[in-house]
Amino acid sequence: MRDELRARRDAFLHKIKSRPIFMGILNLTPDSFSDGGRFQTIDAAVAHAKVMIDEGCDIVDVGGESTRPTAIAVPETEELARVEPVLTALTRVLEVPLSIDTYKAAVAARAVEIGAAVINDVWGLQKDPKMAGVVAETEAAVVITHNRAERDATVDIFADMRRFFDRSLALAAAAGIRNEAIILDPGLGFGKTSLQNVEAVMRIPDLKNYGFPILVGVSRKAFLGSLTGDGIEGTLIGTVAANLMAAVAGASIFRVHDVAEHVAALRVFHALHRSVAPSTGASSTSRSSLCGPSGRNFTS
Repeated sequence: MRDELRARRDAFLHKIKSRPIFMGILNLTPDSFSDGGRFQTIDAAVAHAKVMIDEGCDIVDVGGESTRPTAIAVPETEELARVEPVLTALTRVLEVPLSIDTYKAAVAARAVEIGAAVINDVWGLQKDPKMAGVVAETEAAVVITHNRAERDATVDIFADMRRFFDRSLALAAAAGIRNEAIILDPGLGFGKTSLQNVEAVMRIPDLKNYGFPILVGVSRKAFLGSLTGDGIEGTLIGTVAANLMAAVAGASIFRVHDVAEHVAALRVFHALHRSVAPSTGASSTSRSSLCGPSGRNFTS
């Protein structure tokens, strides 16, 4: 990894310890469930990335293959053809770090070579047997996401998550990936029923026992709509509500489409909780828990 990329990686990882991080989604796909086809040209992709950064985005997550449940798999060559020119353009004009949303080792390696500092693997190092080695060799930070091939309402989802993460972390250790470079993602919307997604959010405090930062990606996902009974894709309001709950539970990184709204919501959220006076009867413990397990400052 080049020195300037290493510096961006380290600054990103350090920032996670002090305040919430907003990961802006940049899909270069024609079939993503929410914004497919909108940013396939280089100019459109770069312009959207700049907008997200102006709104408060800390890192731009670039993806060349849709991860929605019914998406058709994209060949490695096609995925590379989508992400290479955009990543090249972004590295020339952006100062924030980039991440690559892929489960293919070759795509991840090329992305870091171009300028990505983080590899966001929705299969947690377990889909491509070469991925752990690529993460270690490139020295990129990595997001390890829990995933399942299919939904099963009878599964104890938290136990399944623990087994999955235990295996992923064993692969990471064997490859020589540093603990400081690892981020865990409970994989909301990946192989889970609506109730299992809810449980995954509520069990974030237990996942934090691993000692790694937690990323959540609930943005506009369909299960949010199912929770309210309207049966439609998750709305912005539903996404913000879910991310606020994840913040209470201790999540540190929020992967979102709507950056400005989430930055504003978390600022207000923290300001209100910080201003709770002792006269209201709220204990210091309850005020602390509302700000997250670490009492994280959402405005710094």
